Amino acid sequence: MLRPPMPDDADAIYRGYATDPEVTRWVIWTPHASIDETQAFLATFIATGRQEQSYPWVITLAHEGTLIGAMHLRLDPPRADLGFNIARSYWNRGLGTEACEAVISFASELPGIERVQAVCHVANRASARVLEKAGMQREGTLRRYMVFPNLGPHAQDVHLYALVTERPSGS
Repeated sequence: MLRPPMPDDADAIYRGYATDPEVTRWVIWTPHASIDETQAFLATFIATGRQEQSYPWVITLAHEGTLIGAMHLRLDPPRADLGFNIARSYWNRGLGTEACEAVISFASELPGIERVQAVCHVANRASARVLEKAGMQREGTLRRYMVFPNLGPHAQDVHLYALVTERPSGS
């Protein structure tokens, strides 16, 4: 399930994935050194949801409510940019794909959105598989596009994935 993040989520995020070097390897932030850092990060994440062009969610297990990851959708019509992370102990269970599918479906119904897109580091095959299973197609490689601080100070190559919304002509 997806739900808006809450301040009480800080401990679950900190323990679940924000300190894990394997999870944070492919993200644009460094592992959190303290719960205070996670609380500050979470406050910013929550604040983005107060903007009309941003939708932050946490991913929870439907049957027990355990927080296992996060999703973020940023609108820049005609496109919407998707990002996600999942706690390592929940990898390879289809949960990332399920969450991406739900967000892609949500975004595709928003007025003015004609494509949902995401990028992932060229070596991050796991995220690439999630995006592909969620229905996105790889459109190309963006050279020296983004800095991944856990990989070094230089911009890295990413693959661009997208799903284009089919709308009736005249819509």
